Amino acid sequence: MSDAMQQTRLGQLMDATRAIQRALRGPSAQRQDTVDAPNPAPVAQRVPPAMPTGERTAHGTERWLDGSASHRGRTLAYKLYVPPHASDSGAAQRPLIVMLHGCTQGAADFAAGTRMNVLAREAGALVLYPEQTQHANAQRCWNWFKPQHQARGAGEPEALAMLIRSIAAEHDVDASRIYVAGLSAGGAMADILGRCYPDLVAAVGVHSGLPSGAASDLPSALAAMRHGVGSDAGNGVSAPVPPTIVFHGDADATVHVRNATAIVDAVRAAHRDPSGALPEAKASEGSAPAGRRYTRTVYTDRDGGARAEYWRLHGAGHAWSGGSTQGSYTDPTGIDASAQMLRFFLAHRLQTVIDA
Repeated sequence: MSDAMQQTRLGQLMDATRAIQRALRGPSAQRQDTVDAPNPAPVAQRVPPAMPTGERTAHGTERWLDGSASHRGRTLAYKLYVPPHASDSGAAQRPLIVMLHGCTQGAADFAAGTRMNVLAREAGALVLYPEQTQHANAQRCWNWFKPQHQARGAGEPEALAMLIRSIAAEHDVDASRIYVAGLSAGGAMADILGRCYPDLVAAVGVHSGLPSGAASDLPSALAAMRHGVGSDAGNGVSAPVPPTIVFHGDADATVHVRNATAIVDAVRAAHRDPSGALPEAKASEGSAPAGRRYTRTVYTDRDGGARAEYWRLHGAGHAWSGGSTQGSYTDPTGIDASAQMLRFFLAHRLQTVIDA
C-alpha cells in the first residue's frame, strides 16, 4: 500500500491503481474487492431496455431474466429475478430490491453469494442486479469515489435510478417499496443512491461499504478505505435520508469498520426529532448459528420506528455475512445479512412517492 501512496503522490495514477489492487487482494485465498479508476463512460438519461430474454412462457411462473439499458452508447446490463405470484395474490404490486455488486463481481455471482433470490421468492419480491461495465471501470467497481457519480441527475446514480423506474413500471412494482443494497463499492453506491433519490428508495442496505461523500478522488478513496472517515463525511447531503441497515466486519482489512459508524451517524443525524434528539440506541449481542459473533444496535425514533440498524460482525473480514460459498466474497459463518436486510426493508415504505 505504501508503494501505491507514493505513486499517487507522484501522479502515476494507473501504476498506483495496479499497486492498490495487489495490496487489496493480499495473501488470502479469497479474492479481495478493489478500487480502480479509469475514465468512466458518459452516462445520461436512459432509454427503455431491450426486451429481456430467458422468460418462461407460463404466466405467473418464476423467472430469471436478462436485459440491458442504453446510456449514450454505453450498455448497462442487468439480471432480474421475478418470483411467481402467490395463487391468492392475483396481480398485486410487489416490492423491488436492487442489489449492487462489489468490484470484480457480476449479477449471477452476487445473486449466488447473497442467496437473495431464494429469500425474495418467499417474500414475493423482485430482485434487480445491475452490472457495472469494464468500460466504465476496469475492475467493474461502481465509481463511488468520483464527484460526477455522487449527485442526483448525473452519472451512475441517474443511470441506476432510470433503470429502477423502468423496471418498476414494466413489472408493476409497488413504488413505495423499492430498496437498494450493495457490497463494498456497491454498498457505497447504494448509500449514494439513497441520499440522491430519497423519493425513490424506501430503505438502504450497506455491507462493508463507505458513506456518501467519503472520497472525491483516488487518494481520498484510499485514505477512506484504509483509515475510515469521520462522522461528518455525509454532511453535504441534505435530508431526508432513507432508513439504513449496515453490516461490517471489525476485522475488515479492505474497508475500515469506521466507515460503518460514519454511515450510521449520518442517518441518525438526518432523523433527529423536532427537539434535536437523536434516535435512541439499543444494543444486543449474539452469535450466528455457525458461530460468528455480532453486536446489533437498533436506532429508533420517538414513535419506535427503526431509522438505522448496525450489525458489527466480530472477527469478520470483507465478505457478505451468511452468504453462500457458491459466490465470491462471502462468510458462511456469519449472521444471514440477506435475511436481515429483507426484514428491515419490508418494514419500511415511502410515505410520499415523487415521480421526478
